[in-house]
Amino acid sequence: MPPNTTAFSSLLAVILAMLSITLGASLAKSLFPLIGAAGTTLFRLGCAALLLSLVFRIWRMPFDRRTLLGAIPYGLSLGAMNLLFYLAIERIPLGVALAIEFIGPLTVALLGSRHRADFLWLALAIVGLLLLLPLRTAEQTLDPLGAALALGAGVFWGLYMLTGKRAGALLGAQAPALGMWVGALLVLPFGLGGASEATFTLPVVLTIVGVGLLSSAIPYSLEMFALRRLPLKSYGILTSGEPAMGALMGLLLLGEQLPPAQWLGIAAIIVASMGTTWQGGRRRTEPA
Repeated sequence: MPPNTTAFSSLLAVILAMLSITLGASLAKSLFPLIGAAGTTLFRLGCAALLLSLVFRIWRMPFDRRTLLGAIPYGLSLGAMNLLFYLAIERIPLGVALAIEFIGPLTVALLGSRHRADFLWLALAIVGLLLLLPLRTAEQTLDPLGAALALGAGVFWGLYMLTGKRAGALLGAQAPALGMWVGALLVLPFGLGGASEATFTLPVVLTIVGVGLLSSAIPYSLEMFALRRLPLKSYGILTSGEPAMGALMGLLLLGEQLPPAQWLGIAAIIVASMGTTWQGGRRRTEPA
């Protein structure tokens, strides 16, 4: 494939992955009144686990100590991240939750840094967070519990990045499927009480399958395609736009109106994430 075509197809894959994730989250919110945020998380993870297991044929791999060491920490962080995120978007707008959650991977990127520029990006992210949180007038307040849940999801997103790297090295392409099963087991006690058997009509079941596809199976495949072809710096900069896309999806599909200060807060966190990724990538390419 020519370089220009490869770059364009990779860019398109990242954009489609972000669109799929935010569409999946928007669709998931429609299930909350029926089966609850925890129930939606459970069935989404279970559906995605089943789909990925069939694709990657996980029954062919040995279930030994190595498998458990890779899958359990990764799956626990994945399950907690998804549960807290869905509980957060039950209370606060999608774009705001995504922006707050981005603090997690941003913190991971900054851990151990001794460069002044990185602390400027951290300061910008903190400013963005303050613009999002409920510290102003009554018209622009944010649900404190929703914001705290999004921050918790961010913490587990950071852990997901760290454990996911190890799981990928130990388990390869089967890691996400195994992690989804572990995550589903973690969420099981919280999600079972959210729905009755009568709730599961055909439209609800189809919506659950759609959420599983849009939130996991499709974006995972697209991101893997892009990661094999894009430098990590470029990939990181592109995915930093996810909170903005989430805010747009929330506005268009869910009618979630955000005040100007919260749009500025989302923009500040996006710029901080892009800056951190760009700065880190530039250092790795500098001669020693």
